[in-house]
Amino acid sequence: MTVWLIFAIMTAAAIFAVLVPLARSREAATRASGSDLAVYKDQLAEIGRDRQAGLIGELEAEAARIEVSRRLIAAADQARPAPDSSLRRRRITAIAAIVVVPLVAAGIYGSRGQPDYPGQPLAGRDRQTPAERDLATLIGRVEAHLAANPEDGRGWEILAPIYVRLGRGADAIKARANALRLLGATADREADLAEARVLAAQGQVTAEAKAGFQRAMALEPNHPKASYFAGLAAEQDGKPDDARAVWTRLAEAAPPGAPWLGTIQGEIVRLGGTPPPAPATPTASDIRGMVDGLAARLAADGSDFDGWLRLVRSYAVLGDTPKARQAASDARRHFLAEAEKLTRLDALVRELGLGG
Repeated sequence: MTVWLIFAIMTAAAIFAVLVPLARSREAATRASGSDLAVYKDQLAEIGRDRQAGLIGELEAEAARIEVSRRLIAAADQARPAPDSSLRRRRITAIAAIVVVPLVAAGIYGSRGQPDYPGQPLAGRDRQTPAERDLATLIGRVEAHLAANPEDGRGWEILAPIYVRLGRGADAIKARANALRLLGATADREADLAEARVLAAQGQVTAEAKAGFQRAMALEPNHPKASYFAGLAAEQDGKPDDARAVWTRLAEAAPPGAPWLGTIQGEIVRLGGTPPPAPATPTASDIRGMVDGLAARLAADGSDFDGWLRLVRSYAVLGDTPKARQAASDARRHFLAEAEKLTRLDALVRELGLGG
């Protein structure tokens, strides 16, 4: 009952606010016009007195009389009573304010309102969780940093996967493209940029994205992400056999425990194929052999910076600290003139506790 009483008072106040100007506007205009008539008449008399006293010339006096007379006529017209049509419009407006406004308000509230609905505290209206607010703040800071330092390739590379998770395809493409341009081409960066293009195309592997995945596979033939999307592109082109063949090759080359292997096996089954058996869990000697193979490859061609990072980390995981330090030293020698890469290498050394 209290709610309806409050609504009635609010409605009455709204009607009063509409009616008061309607009731007063003509009266106020009439009073103002009457005052203006008196002022203009006084001005005409004063012009006559100034002319007789010789204070102004005949031309100035005549010009002043014309201007004041014009204002006097306008004021006299305004002071005339309003025609009946104007009065009728005012009455219709007043009736509408008294009758229509409350009826419309009551009708809308009757169909949409919920007077018994409990109130919601202001603090509860913010639907963002603290984590979401922190993420938004972080993104804003990184974006501001990149606006001031657009050549910071590492910053673009950090921001890109956040855009991907948020579904911001166009922003992800821009960030991935800048990272690739500033930090150099690798299989991962080519595949990541192509993936952003797929995201922006609502899951369609466009020609531009397909070319990016092909460049990634040229750098690393069994690159997981590039191979997956290459198969997806073949399927979207109406070539399921080609898609199944690409995914089968990827499954056969998968390292033991690869987190993406189950997804690839499922895709092969979906297309009517039989996935190859999962690789056996490697022994310690197998792992050592893979690490030694990576070290031999880098000794022959030390241009793969990400490979050096994997080698340093692998030796550290195996507990071979001297070789991890040596690998870091060799990597530093190869990339002595590239400050950004040296910064990443030093960060990894600190992370692994190698002490230099």
